[in-house]
Amino acid sequence: MPRVRPNVLERDALTDLWKHSLSRIPTLCGRLVYLSSLRDSNSGAYRHHGLAAAFGRDESARAMQESHLQVFVEWLALPLQGKAGDVRDYLASTDEGPGNVAAFWLRSGQPRNLIPEQSFLAQREHFERDMGTLLEIFRNDPALLGRPPESTQSL
Repeated sequence: MPRVRPNVLERDALTDLWKHSLSRIPTLCGRLVYLSSLRDSNSGAYRHHGLAAAFGRDESARAMQESHLQVFVEWLALPLQGKAGDVRDYLASTDEGPGNVAAFWLRSGQPRNLIPEQSFLAQREHFERDMGTLLEIFRNDPALLGRPPESTQSL
């Protein structure tokens, strides 16, 4: 049985990103949040110091861009019930409280930031419709998030 050395870099940025970062995030929604956080809000360029230092800026940016689109397409392919479970699990993992996060996302339009730039218009619309529907459901029925209704009434 081969020994796995957890801190050893992979041969390419894409494999390294998946092995050391993305595989440790249990939800697709969480991966979308993580990958979108690596995108510069001014330029749209992906930046990850560790990957860039190991593999160069271009290869690391390409790995993040490809991964973002891949995770996005995987999320879109889930049935609505699977999307609901994925979003619920992500929201439940946040420190701010799932009801608070759902309400903020609805107010701020945050889900749009999760969409990769390379996606098609139809994919974007599909994502916004499904994510918006799920967030509305969670906001209006906090029990679905595993919290009693009175804990999120001010939302």
